[in-house]
Amino acid sequence: MPEVHSSSFQKAIEAVERLSVEDQIALIEIIRQHMIEERRNELARDVAEARAAYDRGNVTRGTAQELMKELAE
Repeated sequence: MPEVHSSSFQKAIEAVERLSVEDQIALIEIIRQHMIEERRNELARDVAEARAAYDRGNVTRGTAQELMKELAE
């Protein structure tokens, strides 16, 4: 894991360490749910962007082999 030197991050770690084990577990679950929701929102944005590109005609179809050939050109 990358080392973080931010004082606010260090303060957050220290605050978490002062929590009871039960509260730390609850915090982990809250953060995990938040990360799941963020990822879900990111995927929804990606899908919307892909659909918009398709609607604009900016999407092509083909096999993987055709794609590789096009990329090589």
